Amino acid sequence: MNKQGKTIVVGNLSKSLKDAKSVALVDFNGLDIKSQQDLKKRLKEAASDIIVAKNTLIKISADEAKLPKEITDKAILSGQTAVVIGNDDPVSPIQILGKFASENQFLKFKAGVLDGMFQNKEAMVLISKLPSKDVLVGQTVGAIAGPMYALISNLQASVQELIGTLSAKVG
Repeated sequence: MNKQGKTIVVGNLSKSLKDAKSVALVDFNGLDIKSQQDLKKRLKEAASDIIVAKNTLIKISADEAKLPKEITDKAILSGQTAVVIGNDDPVSPIQILGKFASENQFLKFKAGVLDGMFQNKEAMVLISKLPSKDVLVGQTVGAIAGPMYALISNLQASVQELIGTLSAKVG
């Protein structure tokens, strides 16, 4: 790739990184073409992109996008690296990667950035195992609504007991 091509790649990648809700760096060494296409399809459904570039171009782009310095560490940017950019939901692309990694031994997390904060490999694995946003919202609503339903039930039981007692006294 010539210098002009590299400049274009860096410009596009740095813009994508600036606008990203989340960024994940993964090692895809050994992943066959069919699996790569499957991963791209899954990520596209979650409004996410996967970009493969040279580590030096990723480093320059990350620096231009003002990502945390830890993301450009030489230990992270070594070997084959793909950048996964979450455009809408910050967690769903990481969950997709986690599920894909559990099905395919060749995909491994390197590191990431979530809401502007650096996440190491272990944190990315933990984030990938979180329930989906819809499940979390449902659990939260259930946790809030549960005590209210119990209170209403108890109040109705007390009213029914009072009505029963009054009926027995009147009758």
